[in-house]
Amino acid sequence: MKALVIGNKTSHLIDGLGFIQVLASELGESIEAYGLLYGNQVEEVKGFTKIFSMPDASPEAVANTVSKVIEKVTLEIVVGPAEKNGTEILSRVASVNNMPMITEVSGISKAGDTTYLERAIMGGRATALYGFKTPIAVTVPAKKFKVSDAEATPEFEELQVIDGVTKVVEVLPKEKGAVDLEAAEIIVGVGRGFKAKDDLAMAFELAELLSGEVGCSRPVAADFKWLGEDRWIGISGKKIRGKLYIAVGISGAPQHIMAASDTKVIVAVNKDKNAPIFTFSDYGVVADLYQFLPVFIKKLKEKKGL
Repeated sequence: MKALVIGNKTSHLIDGLGFIQVLASELGESIEAYGLLYGNQVEEVKGFTKIFSMPDASPEAVANTVSKVIEKVTLEIVVGPAEKNGTEILSRVASVNNMPMITEVSGISKAGDTTYLERAIMGGRATALYGFKTPIAVTVPAKKFKVSDAEATPEFEELQVIDGVTKVVEVLPKEKGAVDLEAAEIIVGVGRGFKAKDDLAMAFELAELLSGEVGCSRPVAADFKWLGEDRWIGISGKKIRGKLYIAVGISGAPQHIMAASDTKVIVAVNKDKNAPIFTFSDYGVVADLYQFLPVFIKKLKEKKGL
C-alpha cells in the first residue's frame, strides 16, 4: 500500500501513519508510506520512506503541491488531519484527482472479505460503515490510531510551492487566545442558558476552582461573540478529550456533542429535562444554572477552605 500523510505537525504524520498501519494490517498488505509537512521544521518520523517538506502556504497551494506529489508517486490513499485546514486541503486534492473522500474516520472493521472505514454520524448517536475502493482521501482525528513497529528511517525532499489562482490581497492579524482546550483536562462549557456576558464570570470562577478552562457552544462564540473562537467547542471549533466536561446551559446540538464525545466524563446542567445533552451525559443536573452554580461554587470553596 502506497500512502501519503500530510499535516503541519509531526503529530499529524504520526496519527496518519497509525491509521495506515491498521488499515494495511486489515487488508494484509505491506506499507510504503510518504509524509508531507507544510509550514513546519522537518523532523524525522520513523516509519516513512520519504518525508517531503514545504513552506507554509494557503490550503489551495498545499493541495496543488500535494497533487504534484501524487503525479510522482502512484498513491492508493492520502491521509490528513481532521481539522479545518486538513479537511479543506484533502477535499481539494480529492476533487482534482477524482478520489472519493471520507472525513473523521475513527475506526476500521472487517466483515467477511470487506474492510470498512468507520465514522460517527448523527452527533455520535450512530456509526456509519463505508466500503471503499482506492485511490481514496481520508481525514483522521488526533490520537485515534497508534503507531507500532515504525523502524524505517525516511529520506527528505524539499518541495517548491505551487501557487493557486487565488491571490492574498491583505493579511490582517487575528487575535489569538492563550487557551488550548484540546489539551485541557477539565472544561466548563457555557451556552445559551447564560443571559448576559457578565454572567460568564460564574463559569470562569468554577473553572478556576477546578483548575480547568472555559469553553463554549457555537452561539456564544459565533453569534453573541462573548468569547473567542479559541473556546468554541464544535465540529467547526475545538474538539476536547479531557477527563471532565461540565456543560452548563448547553442544549446539546449534534456538532457540539460530536466534539465533546471523547471526554471521559460529561456532566450536564440544564433546566430543560428534555435537553438532548442529557442523552449523552454521564451525570445530569436538572436545574436553573443561576440557582445551581452559586451553590456549587460555594460548596467547592468550603471544601478547599477558601
